[in-house]
Amino acid sequence: MAFAKDGVTIKEIVRRTGQAVRAAIVSPWSNGQTEGQITKLKLVKRQMYGRGKLDLLQARLIGAT
Repeated sequence: MAFAKDGVTIKEIVRRTGQAVRAAIVSPWSNGQTEGQITKLKLVKRQMYGRGKLDLLQARLIGAT
């Protein structure tokens, strides 16, 4: 029997998350736009690491749209 963290079996994890997975597949809603914005923000933050403060980051994000 396969165990995950804290002695919970893989079967139990799949059973618990099955309803959420089904809902994600059949739901007409998507958070793709949000994920794209977050990815863009993280990319700009990585590029600017150590270079500037909040005002420069804000200018880069507004200019990147």
